[in-house]
Amino acid sequence: MNNPVPPASPVRGRPLGVTIIAVLAAIGGVLGLLASLAVLGVLASVGFAGLGLIFSLLGFVVSAVSLVFAYGAWTLKPWAWTLGIVLEGLSIINGLYGLSDGRSGAIVSIAIAAVILWYLFRPEVKAAFGRA
Repeated sequence: MNNPVPPASPVRGRPLGVTIIAVLAAIGGVLGLLASLAVLGVLASVGFAGLGLIFSLLGFVVSAVSLVFAYGAWTLKPWAWTLGIVLEGLSIINGLYGLSDGRSGAIVSIAIAAVILWYLFRPEVKAAFGRA
């Protein structure tokens, strides 16, 4: 009548780097949403549409996707790994555009995105997302 205790199920731990990326993505997403809403409000009050409206809506969408990524990374959802790769790839493309436009600060954005991509492709990080 001795019931053996079942072995503890293996628990995937969230790597510290993933936690940091998730928190920063959440902060960036919230700030981006607020900024986009503010710009949309200003544009609406002056009756201006055009490129400002398009870029503001694009910023809103990217910020919302960043929040989705933050949730997925925090909870180690397998789809979040792919979403993180896509977001950082787009960040590199945006940074390259910024460089071609003469913004030297874009180098920092490119470097950060490249480091995050490198990190996401590390075997232990892929494994944490169930992608190994």
